[in-house]
Amino acid sequence: MSTLTDLPLFFRTQCPLLLRPTRFSTSTVSVFLPFPNRRTRIRCSIAKEEPAISSTSSSTWETERRHSGTVDCVVVGGGISGLCIAQALATKHSDVAPNVIVTEARDRVGGNIVTVERDGYLWEEGPNSFQPSDPMLTMVVDSGLKDDLVLGDPNAPRFVLWDGELRPVPSKPNDLPFFDLMSIGGKLRAGFGALGIRPPPPGREESVEEFVRRNLGDEVFERLIEPFCSGVYAGDPSKLSMKAAFGKVWKLEQNGGSIIGGTFKAIQEKNSAPKPPRDPRLPKPKGQTVGSFRKGLAMLPNAISKSLGGKVKLSWKLSSISKLDKGGYNLTYETPQGLVSLQSNSVVMTVPSHVASSLLRPLSVGAADALSKFYYPPVASVSISYPKEAIRTERLINGELNGFGQLHPRSQGVETLGTIYSSSLFPNRAPAGRVLLLNYIGGATNPGILSKTETELVEAVDRDLRKILIKPNAKDPLMMGVRKWPQAIPQFLIGHLDLLDAAKSALRDTGFQGLFLGGNYVSGVALGRCVEGAYEVAAEVTDFLSQYAYK
Repeated sequence: MSTLTDLPLFFRTQCPLLLRPTRFSTSTVSVFLPFPNRRTRIRCSIAKEEPAISSTSSSTWETERRHSGTVDCVVVGGGISGLCIAQALATKHSDVAPNVIVTEARDRVGGNIVTVERDGYLWEEGPNSFQPSDPMLTMVVDSGLKDDLVLGDPNAPRFVLWDGELRPVPSKPNDLPFFDLMSIGGKLRAGFGALGIRPPPPGREESVEEFVRRNLGDEVFERLIEPFCSGVYAGDPSKLSMKAAFGKVWKLEQNGGSIIGGTFKAIQEKNSAPKPPRDPRLPKPKGQTVGSFRKGLAMLPNAISKSLGGKVKLSWKLSSISKLDKGGYNLTYETPQGLVSLQSNSVVMTVPSHVASSLLRPLSVGAADALSKFYYPPVASVSISYPKEAIRTERLINGELNGFGQLHPRSQGVETLGTIYSSSLFPNRAPAGRVLLLNYIGGATNPGILSKTETELVEAVDRDLRKILIKPNAKDPLMMGVRKWPQAIPQFLIGHLDLLDAAKSALRDTGFQGLFLGGNYVSGVALGRCVEGAYEVAAEVTDFLSQYAYK
């Protein structure tokens, strides 16, 4: 969802250097359970295994397993953020944090990344792709997936529905005078506003809608940014914070007095600073493109999990966390083998904020209260397939459905947020003669999708597509997959950064150093930002362990 489209050209071409759309080797624990029908507690550090000691308590019937040592870091959550934090610690900071454990409550890794392959189709039911930034490519290479990387055509057009037609979004500067998504007056208003000829900032935190209307005009907001917010956040731009959701653009005006002034200043600062050499192992993508893998996005979390090996613990549900008198933390898990306790010098919580809130409430009410206030609206992904002849003739380019996909502003009378042309974007996504379309529906402005059945969601998407892309008399589509995400994407609303700072400060001020927050509500919702944020958190953990960890 977070890579439904790139940033519109007004942002991308004026600040290309700043914007990218929207971190021990362990032994396997052998467990002996002489009383399989009774609750069992196991204490282990995982870092060093000693012979098992089993004992029975007459009052609790517990078997206690003791191990010496403490791990350096426990990462709670095996989604893409948690896995990448562990991978970054393993590949970049193994000298400081050699003993790392990742725990995941589910029986699989990957979080919201879900790839399905069936009957010649391959589709995504969570995020669809990523922007190939250098941190993202570093993670790809370090995970052994360089040869499995697939990139979309950088020239593939993106479309926005306006006045009943799919209109291309400009992809390069020389497209600006000719694209018909905006009027001449709207283009002039955007240009003058970007130069600084617009009302001054109001002196308070602005929503995305307020910032864009003030700086670039109504047309840019209504025809480019509003559908873009739907594509990235499934959000309401009248409530999303510009500073939190699109901070790099917000900083341009703050630092340079205008978007263009800030861009020039950023370029000057970049050129004056020494440029570190680029890792020669990394591929060199061409143009503005997106990436995935030969067998879908799930290849990344699966590859990282395989690389980490026994450090990843599945079906481990964290039940409590406490601070140790000597420093560090004790974490107690419900596992298939019974209760397990780990001791660690540091902890990174990468679970969703509402889950972290419940787990941290016994430690810090202030942090828990702040984390409980983040909002995650529901989104459904709907993958359906049509025969190629079902595509409207005017939408074909050289007989093919070419392009990245299309976005639908809320004002245009369709319920679907947007559609990705999956079989056009990446190879081997559908059988010959078939078109695979990934559609997203729901979000902050349409939470009622949770009450709809899978059939009703497919019917809603099909009804919208027949107005735009599919011939009205085409046969019914094949329903490949429908997945509802009741709490899908954290909304970076006005006050988001204040809440996040409040949660971090509450933990720090009450003595919980070494307990870090991570995940998409911290780093950003795009898959690439989760990976970039993972490297940042890994560096924070390493700095803490180097200076403050209890030896």
